[in-house]
Amino acid sequence: MTASRIPSASAMDLPPFANEPIFPGVDDPKMREAFPRAIAQVRKQLGRTYPLYIDGRDVTTPNTLDSVNPADPDEIVGKVCQAGVKEAEAALDAAERALETWRDVDPSQRAMYLVKAAELTRRRMFEYAAWQVLEEGKQWAQAYNDVAEGIDFLEYYAREMVRLGAAQDMGSYAGESNFCFYQPKGVAVVIAPWNFPFAIGCGMCAAAIVAGNPVVFKPSSQSSVVGHHLVEIFREVGLPAGVFNYVPGPGSQIGDLLVDSPKVAVIAFTGSMSVGLRIVERAGRTPENQPSVKHVICEMGGKNAIVIDEEFDEEAAIRDVLYSAFGYQGQKCSACSRLIVVDKVYDRFVPKLVEAAKKLKIGPAEDPSNYMGPVIDAKAQRTILQYVELAGKEGTVLYRSAVPDKGYYVPMTLVEGITPQKRLGQEEVFGPVLSIMRAKDFDEALAWANSTRFALTGAVFSRNEEHLRTAVRQFRVGNLYLNRASVGALVKVQPFGGFKMSGAGTKAGGPDYLLHFMDPRCVTQP
Repeated sequence: MTASRIPSASAMDLPPFANEPIFPGVDDPKMREAFPRAIAQVRKQLGRTYPLYIDGRDVTTPNTLDSVNPADPDEIVGKVCQAGVKEAEAALDAAERALETWRDVDPSQRAMYLVKAAELTRRRMFEYAAWQVLEEGKQWAQAYNDVAEGIDFLEYYAREMVRLGAAQDMGSYAGESNFCFYQPKGVAVVIAPWNFPFAIGCGMCAAAIVAGNPVVFKPSSQSSVVGHHLVEIFREVGLPAGVFNYVPGPGSQIGDLLVDSPKVAVIAFTGSMSVGLRIVERAGRTPENQPSVKHVICEMGGKNAIVIDEEFDEEAAIRDVLYSAFGYQGQKCSACSRLIVVDKVYDRFVPKLVEAAKKLKIGPAEDPSNYMGPVIDAKAQRTILQYVELAGKEGTVLYRSAVPDKGYYVPMTLVEGITPQKRLGQEEVFGPVLSIMRAKDFDEALAWANSTRFALTGAVFSRNEEHLRTAVRQFRVGNLYLNRASVGALVKVQPFGGFKMSGAGTKAGGPDYLLHFMDPRCVTQP
């Protein structure tokens, strides 16, 4: 056998990858017309019951969970059937059966399912974005760009599998020829977060599926209705039964079961550090009936900093700091949680930032005039309010906004006097609380930026080229942005993910990501 006899995905003709256009702005006439119409159409569908999806069939359970609009908790977005032990085991069994055939499907054919899924999602862009406005309290731009990122993952990973699906000629030695190719690892469990409910879930599932791994998908309980969109998409494009299984359910009942199962070869997780570390620990256990070492891909959050140097674009810095800290209520692992300003410009810049923050409106996300909306649920609200209270103890609160009476709102909060030794200098808040720190100079600012357990994103605003070069070397984060916001990574051009306690095996949307879901094999013959 030679490398040329291994099925090659390179013959598939796909145009070069191009990112899906992002949200053009709330003043765009198309957006002004399409979003209200889509939200109105979605509202007519609220309150439906969403079944599980196992082995190509809908499965209903008597236990359901109400998913609500965080801006109006009385509004039930959907009733989501909850998987228990029986259903989770059935999904694992279905995925294990599907593996026997799916792993041998030509990579180019697997890629075509993703390309078709991307086209279907593109046609439903506003509908899927509208669901996020109501279920997750996402602003128009945040929801639109989330769906666009999901499309990017589908298109990019399809092309990556075409590239990686072809056998590689490794050359000859001593009269022997050699080639390498990849095979899927096995059944994949995908545990997705609520803050990017379509993009991240879609990206992790698409990567596993196109690499040949059947998926058991557990969405977050706060975003299970949006998670069900993947059922609609993969069913409509004809993905074979068992390749994608949707099992929302309480982590206390099925989380450990999915992670511990010897049938699982790879686990893809995005969420908190505490849960991620627990998954890593449990996945390291190897009972005798487990055939392979489990591979864990985990993205676990950050305590991201933006550094303001002595010379910088003030207007851009104010705009991008506010967006990085308070876009989608600060509920992003990439959000700016610390603003580190050098002493020389602190007294000039910080008051202007606070005044700009005071002009931002807070209210339901479906109103595009509101800059900030509700946080995801009552639990998040309670936790963030504890940090708001802590802000008054650890520093001086410069601004604490008013909030609507109804809904899961927390105030936009800016607090100064924070140092790396304080809790607000170390702990991930995952909400709209910005800790402002005064550094004596640029070197101290970088040292403080690196002073947490996390290493996800960061940004530097500076016109000093030497300082920017120093930041590239010494600001140790997975995604560093120079003179722009610390959020908004794009698939392919800005592969996303960090290290330290921000995760392992990440860089989603990059050229190495699919390798996490595959094992390489080498063949030698005379």
